[in-house]
Amino acid sequence: MLAGSLLLALAAVRGGASALVRHFAIQTAAWGAIDLAIVAWAWRGLALRDHAGAEGLVNFLWLNIGLDAGYAGVGLTLALLGWRHRTPDGQPRLGLVGAGIGVVVQGLALLLLDLLLVRQIRL
Repeated sequence: MLAGSLLLALAAVRGGASALVRHFAIQTAAWGAIDLAIVAWAWRGLALRDHAGAEGLVNFLWLNIGLDAGYAGVGLTLALLGWRHRTPDGQPRLGLVGAGIGVVVQGLALLLLDLLLVRQIRL
């Protein structure tokens, strides 16, 4: 969230950034805000878990890992579509490319974090 907000602030100070950077920053800030809200909501129910609770968490994480891979795939599709389907003057749709790259980065980051947590629980 901070990285996306910082990029948006720098773009505003600089007098505007490219559509690619602006849409990447918007995706990064939005995904960060959503993740922060989920953590804040889940924090209140945080407790030490027994074996059954840990297994339930691992199952939930595997579901999330599949969704994270899907997010990255959707982001890649958006970026490729933005690059392939050009504006009438022949330019790539950089806003779509930037948004797609932002979704790929967030999806892969969440996938990595979820895999690391599964590994820690399984040890």
